[in-house]
Amino acid sequence: MSTTTILLRGMLALAVLGTSLTPAMARTLDTAFGAVEVNDDPQRVVTLYEGALDASLAVGVTPVGAIATRGGQQVAGYLRDQVPDIQMVGLAGETNLEAVVALAPDLILASPRLPEEQYALLSQVAPTVVPPSAGFTPDAWQSESRLFGAALGREEQIDDALADIEARAAQLKASVSNSQLENAHTDAEGTAPDTHLVRWMPQGPLVMSTQLFSTGMLSAAGFTVDDSGLVSEGRPHSDPLSLEALPQIDGDWLFLATLNEDGLEALNTARETQAFRRLSVVSRDRVVPVDGQLWTSASGPLAAQAVLDDIESAVTGNTTP
Repeated sequence: MSTTTILLRGMLALAVLGTSLTPAMARTLDTAFGAVEVNDDPQRVVTLYEGALDASLAVGVTPVGAIATRGGQQVAGYLRDQVPDIQMVGLAGETNLEAVVALAPDLILASPRLPEEQYALLSQVAPTVVPPSAGFTPDAWQSESRLFGAALGREEQIDDALADIEARAAQLKASVSNSQLENAHTDAEGTAPDTHLVRWMPQGPLVMSTQLFSTGMLSAAGFTVDDSGLVSEGRPHSDPLSLEALPQIDGDWLFLATLNEDGLEALNTARETQAFRRLSVVSRDRVVPVDGQLWTSASGPLAAQAVLDDIESAVTGNTTP
């Protein structure tokens, strides 16, 4: 048995001892791994999922630890100012269990894709809440947020946040419809403008699924989101496209995301090619650059408002505060 394994088991034993000394549990939640009892007022929350961090901050709870956003070493940029001193306990899909134990959490909020063997370890440290997986569906984040809100004892606050998002998306839908009447090149009156969400990577552009959080927000705001039949069922995105295949992502609008500097450099290079410039969406100036960490990795109430900010800025030409 390695020294690291012995140390980790010792830390887990201490964590279990600490958990047994906490006040009586107050609520029971239905989770992916069955009923979980949680403290009435958790004080040291660790989030192992970007949607959990977002939901926590949306209801006024600041976690002590979190994982980094996909493609980065810190939390996503849209949240960074709210948690400047938060401790990193891993990367997307790579939790550092020792770092979690060291923070002595009294609640862990995890991803619906958390492996059962990791849950078995984490649940020895603190009550661990894992949402049931709904696969790729555009509204799964809402049920996840409600579960996280319940785990934090903030059900009313999360319901209010979700209601605000629904109302804002409905209002923005009217602006999108008006913009379509003014700018559409082919669509008839009353038809929603079509768009693709594409994440540009060094190996080429990936068409994102229509079943994701951000494409769901585009739909709620009045767009018809298309994947051109390139995304297999249950997959988050297509295989990389060649420049010659770019006409498959042409349309009324194109929301174009990059995760990091490598992706941005690849996109800037592609912008100089004739294949990119020939797209009608480019000639009509309807390409909208967006933050890939927000649009293709994040989820939650704060992410939803930030995505709606981007949509509103694109459609109205106004920059939100």
